[in-house]
Amino acid sequence: MCMKKTRVVESVFRTASKDRRCVASLALAVCVVLAMASGGCRQQQEQWASLGGRARLQQKPSSKKLNQADAALDEQTHQPQLDAQAGLPEYLAYAAEHNPGLESAFNRWQGALQRVPQVKALPDPRLTYRYYIRQVETRVGAQRQSFELAQRFPWFGKLDVRGQAAAAQAQVQHERFQARKLELFYQVKDAYYEYYYLARAIATIKANRDLMKHFERVARTRYKVAAGSHPNIIRAQVELGKLEDRLRSLQAMREPIVARLNAALNRPARAPLGWPGKIHQRAVNVTDGQLLVWLGESNPELRSFDSQIARNQYEIDLARKEYFPDVTFGVNYIDTASSTGGRHPSDDGQDAVIAMASVNLPIWWDKIQAGVNEARYRKLQAVYGKAERANMLRARLKLVLYKFRDAERKMNLYGKTLLPKARESIKATETSFRTGRGGFLDLIDAERILLEFQLANERALANRAQRLAELEMLIGREIPKSEPVLTATPKSETRKEIPDENNAK
Repeated sequence: MCMKKTRVVESVFRTASKDRRCVASLALAVCVVLAMASGGCRQQQEQWASLGGRARLQQKPSSKKLNQADAALDEQTHQPQLDAQAGLPEYLAYAAEHNPGLESAFNRWQGALQRVPQVKALPDPRLTYRYYIRQVETRVGAQRQSFELAQRFPWFGKLDVRGQAAAAQAQVQHERFQARKLELFYQVKDAYYEYYYLARAIATIKANRDLMKHFERVARTRYKVAAGSHPNIIRAQVELGKLEDRLRSLQAMREPIVARLNAALNRPARAPLGWPGKIHQRAVNVTDGQLLVWLGESNPELRSFDSQIARNQYEIDLARKEYFPDVTFGVNYIDTASSTGGRHPSDDGQDAVIAMASVNLPIWWDKIQAGVNEARYRKLQAVYGKAERANMLRARLKLVLYKFRDAERKMNLYGKTLLPKARESIKATETSFRTGRGGFLDLIDAERILLEFQLANERALANRAQRLAELEMLIGREIPKSEPVLTATPKSETRKEIPDENNAK
């Protein structure tokens, strides 16, 4: 009886010991898996931190990006202000630093760059753990659990082609970023030159208003000495009223034009901006053929299509490589307990280690060929898309070039011919009126003609500058500088002599 109890106790302890070993082994396996997972996560975090650090070095400094949308108005108060003497270069630099659309395009490009190391890396290794609920009895003992570690290796060249395709896609985003920058600079220049025209138009009408007041005084003087009629005074006052109305309309136009320029600068619509200074025009000595060559070589939209075509070619090569299998290598470790039988072989309880290799079988060729065809069609789509866009850009270039030359022709016509003649006409007509040989209506007509010629000259000057900015946006580069073009703007008419009656405060 005692012997029987002893065997039962030994059996219980043996079972408990075996269960403890199993539980310990299971716990050990879980710890190994968690350790590898945490190590992989830590390595990934370090890698992302490194990539993020490099990206931050490439980015423009900016604080509290995540709260920028919610605190946009508050952030504007902390941004550097543009002083009243800021010119076009300062506006361009400010827009490049603060415009949200440009920031978005820049970060889209940076994000695309981070795809390259991802697609070039090997797939994650696979660790498999098996616990035998019912142990498998073998000659050398019971198999209790197994560990398997496997790594899949894509076919030769697959990872390189994936990396090249991702790099080409990043180049697409880079060209789109460049296109957005050129578009932004054009928007700033276009609004700035329109703002310049408004300033010159206000100054011109004020000068003509002063001239008309002078004519009214002359008419009053002649009326007092009975050399003129009272209707002449009325006509002068009517013309003064028209000029005042026109002046107020132009002054009211300042707010929307400033809001347009501030929108490109990412500033509040009512943020103050000083009047623009004098535009320094420069001669453009390039042929139509040279502009078309630059359009094809440097336009970022067309260059982005080139990068898309290159990416599509890499995708075709990658799709063709799907005909070849991927290879998986691994090792399997089986934990084996000691034999419980009466016989104990020499390899009793010896653990098994198994080397393994496997390949996938790409036998569904129709599916693979469909992937190749899909990549080919995408490439053709990019090729024809580039051709269509190139045709549209060439047509736009021709139209802008016509408008540029037309504005240049008008600027030369008014500045060198019509304006001097109009000023001579004013002087001659006033002299005739003072001596009684000319009528007051002739004097008013001469003043009207001078005003329209002056406004047309300023409009042509602004149009030429705007179209030059559009040309540079289209060709993707700055046109080489030549000798400055002389303008008809008097030297005394500077930004300081353009008072802001509406916003003097």
